[in-house]
Amino acid sequence: MARTIVHNKGNQARILLSSVFGPYAQDDAYGSRALNPMELYQNQVTRTQGSFSLRMFHRSFGLMMLQANIHAPCTLLDFPSLERFELEIKNQLYDVVGISAIMTNVAKVREMCALTRKHLPYASIVVGGHIANNADLADIIDADHIVSGDGVKWFRHYLGQDENAPVQHPMAYSGFGARILGITLPESPGQTAAILIPSVGCPVGCNFCSTSAMFGGKGRFIAFYETGDQLFDTMSRIESTLKTRSFFVLDENFLLHRKRVLRLLELMEKGNKSWSLHVFSSARVLQSYTIDQLVALGISWVWMGLEGENSLYPKLRSVDTRLLVKTLQSNGIRVLGSSIIGLEHHTPENISRIIEYAVSHDTDFHQFMLYTPVPGTPLFEQHRKEGTLLPEPEISSADAHGQYRFNYRHAYIHDGREEQYLIDAFERDFEKNGPSLARLIKTTLKGWQKYKNHPNARIRKRIGMKRTVLRTSYAGAVWAMKKWYAGNERMTAMMGELLQSLHEEFGWTTKLIAALSGRYLYIMLKREEKRLARGWVYEPVPFYEKNPAAIALENQSRRHPKQTIFRKQWIARNIRAVDTSPIGMSRKAH
Repeated sequence: MARTIVHNKGNQARILLSSVFGPYAQDDAYGSRALNPMELYQNQVTRTQGSFSLRMFHRSFGLMMLQANIHAPCTLLDFPSLERFELEIKNQLYDVVGISAIMTNVAKVREMCALTRKHLPYASIVVGGHIANNADLADIIDADHIVSGDGVKWFRHYLGQDENAPVQHPMAYSGFGARILGITLPESPGQTAAILIPSVGCPVGCNFCSTSAMFGGKGRFIAFYETGDQLFDTMSRIESTLKTRSFFVLDENFLLHRKRVLRLLELMEKGNKSWSLHVFSSARVLQSYTIDQLVALGISWVWMGLEGENSLYPKLRSVDTRLLVKTLQSNGIRVLGSSIIGLEHHTPENISRIIEYAVSHDTDFHQFMLYTPVPGTPLFEQHRKEGTLLPEPEISSADAHGQYRFNYRHAYIHDGREEQYLIDAFERDFEKNGPSLARLIKTTLKGWQKYKNHPNARIRKRIGMKRTVLRTSYAGAVWAMKKWYAGNERMTAMMGELLQSLHEEFGWTTKLIAALSGRYLYIMLKREEKRLARGWVYEPVPFYEKNPAAIALENQSRRHPKQTIFRKQWIARNIRAVDTSPIGMSRKAH
């Protein structure tokens, strides 16, 4: 992590944190790409599933973590337009402007830096996020500080705060704007998982992993909460504030930290917490726990790297991943498998077999990505030394997002064929295994059937939270999917079998509800297909949030208008100033 002097204003410095500007799901001169929307699932997981695709957005959690730990007046602008960003820096006085981005957004960051220099010539510009792994970034953009690694500790040092103070966790839900089958899902307290960030980086250190590289590489990581006690206290505060018992755990390999995890389990049992955890984990680590331990921990969703048949990654050694997936699903644990297209041994001759192997896992969701050397990773360094990286004129950094083309010369796959191989993988998974929504429902039902009468009341309570959705909206969704696939004998039978299982489990009321709600969902499904055929794209709404110090400064400016230099306000729907402190968020949750 780069070190620097303390800002001369310390905790009196006015700070703006911003993500890169949109729109995102379009091709433009700033590096936005229609193939690279600001949607994780539509971008990389359910890309070819049409109206069955899960559409949703995720906040810039790194920026939210920074804001929660900055004592100085700090404003967060998430998903702004270029015009909105420029209006903010034209009409508000900031001493520090922080911008976070990924590699593909170099042109956007360059433009934002240039505009900041124009309108706030005395402000310090800080750039971070995955883009900071680019060794040539300082020659491309005009920034004062490029920060990789622990941004919380860096900003604390920069502002003269205690670098080693306990990390304050932001109070935030994991996603927003979720929609599927043409239906926008409700956003009410308790319905969406909260975000939880125990650690960053992964000591496993796969050669392609930019996150591992960003936080020190193989053997290293940064723990914000080192003990199970610290994590339990943090989760309890989040539960109380956001009124949710579900957590999306943003930790590259959460279960790897066994001592912390088992202590958390001990405290969950002692505190009678029926929490549900959605985690990332490598296969070998998952296999090191018993199913009873995973169920007791509330593990209900796992993102697991499958990578590819015959891949040599140690995290997969001696693991039958297909058996592991089947075991997890039989216990109600939904699995998102992640496979790579374009590993060193992949060829036009074996790629169909490679895809079939991945698809045979029948995971609830499946991510497919191109094998891409991202700056800062060992894979990038390997290709740099071998001279196989393609120059910028041949492949723009904006197109090296893992869903289009290689940014290097592959030994066997040439002439852009990788793009079609990637599409083939998505389409084959969808064709063989059906909509991910149906798979998810099937796995959830298995969990309900197996644990609804479990002797541990804490586990029964967690599983019981799925009863209502299974017997109502999920049943209706399966009815609509069955009707959608009329004419497709195999898929109709698959949906029919699932629907029959729901009917048998929950009785005649579910059969009635499924038929009634299913008709409505089928109509919405057809409408969504027409909307997509017309070229409809989905973009996130922007967020405008202030920390307590910024709110206090704003209130002071209102009481003393003569002291205000820049007071022009920008008001638009979905943009709001909010108190991001736990107390302020708690007030809004009631």
